[in-house]
Amino acid sequence: MCKHEPLEYRLGAASASDRLDKILAQLLPEHSRSRLQGWIEQGHVLINGAPARIRQRVGPGDHIVVHPQPAPEDSAFVPEPVDFEVVAESPAWLVVNKPAGLVTHPGAGNWQGTLLNGLLHRYPELARVPRAGIVHRLDKDTSGIMVVARTEIAQTHMVRQLQARSVHREYVALAHGRLSGSGTIDRPLGRHPAVPVRMTVERPIAPKPAITHYAVQRQGSDADGAAVTEVVCRLETGRTHQIRAHLASIGHPLVADTVYGGRPLASATRHMLHARALTFDDPEGTGSVSFQVDPPADFAVVLEHIQWQSTSR
Repeated sequence: MCKHEPLEYRLGAASASDRLDKILAQLLPEHSRSRLQGWIEQGHVLINGAPARIRQRVGPGDHIVVHPQPAPEDSAFVPEPVDFEVVAESPAWLVVNKPAGLVTHPGAGNWQGTLLNGLLHRYPELARVPRAGIVHRLDKDTSGIMVVARTEIAQTHMVRQLQARSVHREYVALAHGRLSGSGTIDRPLGRHPAVPVRMTVERPIAPKPAITHYAVQRQGSDADGAAVTEVVCRLETGRTHQIRAHLASIGHPLVADTVYGGRPLASATRHMLHARALTFDDPEGTGSVSFQVDPPADFAVVLEHIQWQSTSR
């Protein structure tokens, strides 16, 4: 069946009268109810020649015409102009500085406008590499440095380094409260049993090992006297929301990270987490290479707002 070919149905005399979306779900079981409802709302379904309504009842003798629409994921891996900085590049890899607010990889609710789409636009040859060379991700609202493989050989090399935990990834974070010294959080992470958008260390679903090393840089207070700590975190593993969930688990959620109990501070409109440094073994055999990027302007503004009492830098 051609994707754009209209589908026509004439309900027979034996058909029971029912809501249109229910009838379509029976006629087109390969599509989800929500997708069919979307087609109706967008005017892609006609009843007896007129635009249909989701709850409209149809029955014997009604003529239904459906104009199938491509699924969002069908156009996910397409080149699109997306703004991001390339920090360095070689024939084997790219090091990019992902801005906060940019999704790394297409997925539910974010099928276009991702870093992957931008990589395919700027480097068309990445279409030949799985996932356009992306080997690790940053959360949408986390800014900072990432490495992208330009060949399948380099991608395999980078994935093996990540599995061996030999890639050095360093983050700077602003956490609520007064955290002191340094330490390691070694607590498996998995999906929260009641809140799917969260990860948790408490009775997680399908937990995986997660290790975060942290060191306090300085402590301070905002204009209202609320304590804030600047922390440098180093990942030994790379689980979803790892730093955010781990720091929250010890009572120090990130500033403005409302998913994990953080509160707004100054002009922060996203969780205050920035991937600032990255070191890996060059797949081309030149040895270890290191890169660092400063926090973006929105992060810097929040840093300036805080009255710092001490620093170890």
